[in-house]
Amino acid sequence: MKATKFFTTLALLSGLGATGAMANCNIADTQLEQAIAQKPEFRAPANRQMVRDLRSLRDAAFILWSYGRHDDCNRLMANIRELVFAPEMGSLGGTDEDEVNYQIAASDPFVHRGGKVEGRRDDAGAKALVSINELVPGLRADEIIGTEVRSSDDKIVGEVRNFVFGTKDRRDYAVVASGGFFTIGKDSFVVPIRFLNVTQERDAFFLQISEEAVKTVPLMPDHDFEWHSDAAWLALNDAHFE
Repeated sequence: MKATKFFTTLALLSGLGATGAMANCNIADTQLEQAIAQKPEFRAPANRQMVRDLRSLRDAAFILWSYGRHDDCNRLMANIRELVFAPEMGSLGGTDEDEVNYQIAASDPFVHRGGKVEGRRDDAGAKALVSINELVPGLRADEIIGTEVRSSDDKIVGEVRNFVFGTKDRRDYAVVASGGFFTIGKDSFVVPIRFLNVTQERDAFFLQISEEAVKTVPLMPDHDFEWHSDAAWLALNDAHFE
């Protein structure tokens, strides 16, 4: 009897293990990187954002998997596969500008009554800010992209959406989206990295100018980053942050 119970229990546990394996989410099943390497649409320079979007979705699937949401991960993986193998992914979706603006607005940071997100610099025990130039160890890319940016008077003014490395004698810049998170909107501005401070927890960047002064900063003039080689424009822009 004991032997029978043992083998019955073992069979049940084996069945549960098999079910768990079937429910697991295999990120490699999207065949995303293979498609990026082979599909001409994904290799076109104009479609780089499309590739970034697909990789972001894949990363989201991994996050779902890491929290044990395997069914949700599998559903997202199925959507990724549909997009990857669609004849022309770029032709999918709508182009209604009002609807796009509505969806972007939904991703804006929560603003408290009074119009400004509450700051934390006056909290008891708040640690001193650190200049990026003095930060040890240095910042990783994932600690820069997506991090909120605040003014010297602790008002949220945007989020870092891109980073431009200096070449030759040019300097590094953070592209801050102030018109809406998750996209580099029409209200983006660029900040010289050397003028940024960061919290010791590395969860927010701070400008050295007030929120009112930020309103006078020129907007990023183009999305092709030609401004990065325009010495005259950079000089005028950088002067606002000194």
